[in-house]
Amino acid sequence: MIANDVVNEDTEMEAKIVGDYAGETADEKQYTISGYGADFDVEGLVRRLNRDDIEIPKFQRTFVWNQSRASRFVESLLIGLPVPGIFLYRDKDSQTLRVIDGQQRLLSLQAYYNGKFPDTEREFTLTGLKSRFDGYLYADLPAEDRRRLNDSIIHASIIQQESPDDDGTSQFSLFERLNTTSTPLSPQEIRAAIYGGKMNDFLVELNTCAEWRALVGKPNRRKRDQELILRFIALYFSFEDYRPPMKSFLNRYMHDNKDMQSCDALKVRSVFQETVTVILEKLGEKAFKPSRVLNAAVQDSLMIGIARRLEDGPISSEIKREYESLIQDDEFKILIYSQTSHLDNVRKRIQLATEAFACVG
Repeated sequence: MIANDVVNEDTEMEAKIVGDYAGETADEKQYTISGYGADFDVEGLVRRLNRDDIEIPKFQRTFVWNQSRASRFVESLLIGLPVPGIFLYRDKDSQTLRVIDGQQRLLSLQAYYNGKFPDTEREFTLTGLKSRFDGYLYADLPAEDRRRLNDSIIHASIIQQESPDDDGTSQFSLFERLNTTSTPLSPQEIRAAIYGGKMNDFLVELNTCAEWRALVGKPNRRKRDQELILRFIALYFSFEDYRPPMKSFLNRYMHDNKDMQSCDALKVRSVFQETVTVILEKLGEKAFKPSRVLNAAVQDSLMIGIARRLEDGPISSEIKREYESLIQDDEFKILIYSQTSHLDNVRKRIQLATEAFACVG
């Protein structure tokens, strides 16, 4: 059985959330979207990328194409083959264009023009081709081929949301629905893309905490571990504001605190650090794994219960007995495996965790 809010490990021993939003009902909103098509020449696209007029959101998704695949894409343009279009979102305030779909293609072109393969110091020569273009840097292309590449056209679909003009979370839904990559962005990758700012940087920082890493394992490439930190912070500091679905609650919190508007970074860091230190020291590395896999509902309720107890001072006594009683409690078991984002279930499981540790010395 795959339960809600369970984190498993994949073949690379990298934590991932399985079914974290299973059973959640999507927000139903009516959108008014304006859109138009535009044909960009490749040279113009690269210029816009270099001056950040077209922005590839900094959700830190690793460039995943190898040099041969990127070379084949460039070759397609050089020999006049049609290539897939890209999807861009125009930001109403800055008027920048954010890439929804087409990141790998655009990064490949930018890297080829700039001469360096992404994330390396390696020269970007066209590689693995069976044509006369194999081995060419952009600067070394014959003039007529360079002009042909410069003038090649890539079609872009550009959209802008006109309504609802609400709390900014609708943009999340747009990215989620319109992203068509073979590996769709995770919810936290989308949040980092559209709510990037001090809060996102803060999550990245907290994610390096040694005690946290011991509890959750290796850093997750899809930002699942950062989402767990956001989940704790949002529920601990804005518990009364929680309304399901969990995904939308986290969207709203990150949007509203994009630049740490209502967060005291020193306090949040202190609460997080002290909580994970106590959990690791007193409960061990498997504290969030009641049945072999990391359970996000256990993680958030356990962290909040212990953080609330720490508000009254340090914990000097052992708390393993209280932890084991909580984990074995029949009602708590139901709450961490069934409808875990339901309003009453979230409140009840956190209440049970709070009561379990309230009286420890």
